[in-house]
Amino acid sequence: MGKALTAIKSTLRQERLDVDFILLLKASIMGMVEGLTEFLPISSTGHLILTGSLLGFDDDKAKVFDIAIQTGAILAVILVYWRRIRKTLVNLPSQRQAQRFALNVLIGFLPAVVFGLALGKMIQAHLFTPQVVASTFILGAFVILWAERRPQTEARIHSVDEMGPQDALKVGLAQCLALVPGTSRSGATIIGGMLLGLSRKAATDYSFFLAIPTLIGAGVYSLYKERALLAWADVPMFATGLVFSFISAWLCVRWLLRYISAHSFVPFAWYRIAFGLVVLVTWAAGWVRWSA
Repeated sequence: MGKALTAIKSTLRQERLDVDFILLLKASIMGMVEGLTEFLPISSTGHLILTGSLLGFDDDKAKVFDIAIQTGAILAVILVYWRRIRKTLVNLPSQRQAQRFALNVLIGFLPAVVFGLALGKMIQAHLFTPQVVASTFILGAFVILWAERRPQTEARIHSVDEMGPQDALKVGLAQCLALVPGTSRSGATIIGGMLLGLSRKAATDYSFFLAIPTLIGAGVYSLYKERALLAWADVPMFATGLVFSFISAWLCVRWLLRYISAHSFVPFAWYRIAFGLVVLVTWAAGWVRWSA
């Protein structure tokens, strides 16, 4: 009897290790997806929804996880832009330029707070599905293609320091479009900024700076609101996602800053169309059972 009990306990421990390994593997994949897609105009939320559907990682706790690991991606942005952030914080009490820059980030951030709190629950209930994501992937691609192929005019703003409060507010309103999954927060702010007269570099820089309060705020709010779902046993899963999100985002941000100096966002638009069509075709044909 003793040997039998020992064997059963050993089997249970092995099964627990297997389950934990699979969960951490899923967390690492989701973290990499978040980091690689958060700052490209291809929608990190959309990719997380689709990846979670394929992995069976899409319950209520997984939705909190998806938002929380954005903090890892933001830490990568803070690291890349640390000199500018540190300079702003040091000069904030006395320098007009630092105060103006901080105010513009705050102004751009506020619309997402207002619309997120007002519409977030409804959007999550009705629009967080693979079919909606795939459709907005394609629609967003056509917006990018139109923006990139329209007659180019000389940019009015070449640096984030040249932005005024109205510019910040308009880009902040454009960011609210990303509340619809599949739209892309970075795509909405960068393309929106370019349409409003910002240079490609200025729009990209402002999109990164605007992401810091937006994504940290979303992560903290989500963790607090859904704290009843969480336990200390979830820490390894969240830590794994954060680490992989940070590493992949750091590599992606550094690459993107080099890329935009000589390239447009047209390739990302074609990727969005191709990916969206694959999801819609596989769903309609029943080849892949995309869950909601």
